[in-house]
Amino acid sequence: MDKGMVAAARMIVKTHAGLEEILAEELGIIGAANIEILRRAVAFDGDKAMMYKACYTLRTALRVLYPVAQFKAVNDRKLYDNVRQLPWHSWLSPEKTFAVDAVISGKVFNHSQYVALKTKDAVADYFRDRMGSRPNVDTDRPDLRLHVHVNEDYVSLYFDASGDSLHKRGYRIITDKAPINEVLAAGLILQSRWDGRQPFVDGMCGSGTIPIEAAMIAMRIPAGYFRKHFGFMGWNDFDPALWKSLRDEADSKITEAEGPILASDNSNRALDIARKNLEHARLHKDIQLFRKNLDSLKPPQGPGILLINPPYGERLPESDIIALYKMIGNSLKQNFKGYKAWVITSDLQALKFVGLKPSKKYTVFNGPLECRFACFDIFDGSMSDHKRLKNEQPKPID
Repeated sequence: MDKGMVAAARMIVKTHAGLEEILAEELGIIGAANIEILRRAVAFDGDKAMMYKACYTLRTALRVLYPVAQFKAVNDRKLYDNVRQLPWHSWLSPEKTFAVDAVISGKVFNHSQYVALKTKDAVADYFRDRMGSRPNVDTDRPDLRLHVHVNEDYVSLYFDASGDSLHKRGYRIITDKAPINEVLAAGLILQSRWDGRQPFVDGMCGSGTIPIEAAMIAMRIPAGYFRKHFGFMGWNDFDPALWKSLRDEADSKITEAEGPILASDNSNRALDIARKNLEHARLHKDIQLFRKNLDSLKPPQGPGILLINPPYGERLPESDIIALYKMIGNSLKQNFKGYKAWVITSDLQALKFVGLKPSKKYTVFNGPLECRFACFDIFDGSMSDHKRLKNEQPKPID
């Protein structure tokens, strides 16, 4: 890429369905302009510095995409010709590597891998005809990753500034079964509106992702702090001085956590994994880890936040699910007075066994699974106080 190629442009940030508004808030905080919420994505205007900052600091971003070209293609030949006529020598060279990902919708093209293949062929043929050699494909860590988005006959081509998906923070060295995605975990914490000063508890912590993300939020540790590589580092116009300046500015805001962060699980294996991840993230002194089941966990006095990701119905028989959610409800009522208790589940019927009415309820997606993220207000006081506060609660969000 030529020096100065990444000027102000309308970029796209991808995220999980249900986190778009949280991502838009994050973009506003870092100074992005003309923010627009899309489906599983948010668009914004920004320059190279904003692109670097988005990759390094956004907690709910999966990928940051920089626009390169837009055109119409009514068939595979038009797609090939339009891609091939772009000035690829400005962005790539034969000794570098590239990869192509494609997403399609509509009836003009019906196979994303075929669209990716035609795009790859066009780039390779451009170099072969012009220079006699071509860059190789590297799907693991290419110097340039291309994204092709096709909607009917409208094609948008982007460069991926992220490289690997931004959920790969770099702190998680080992996982337990069915771990929650880091971006989703951060989005849930931000959605809970935890202020970082009240106690934060995860009573089913598994590999430790939720408490680690909570600690990073409370301590203002940038989302990309533990990562060694971003896609833009392989671009011809990568500006190391600008990157270092922005990273140092973000890192200078790191502080100590104010409220206690507690994590527990009843599985020795899960706790061993969580402990290793906490140590790798150098957060083992900031997160208190316990081997306790939720019903025997005694948290700090409220107000506080409990956020748990119980096993879903896909992993447990129905009888165990009912017993589990009844145990969750009893534990909340007995041990978590004064807390706002947040539960994410893909079992849309399971929440009724908690025995409490949610004050808030959001729809989010954990991979392909549609989930509910529900808040239960656990009141500490007389029944009259309970009724008064209940009447003051905002209407649930369906």
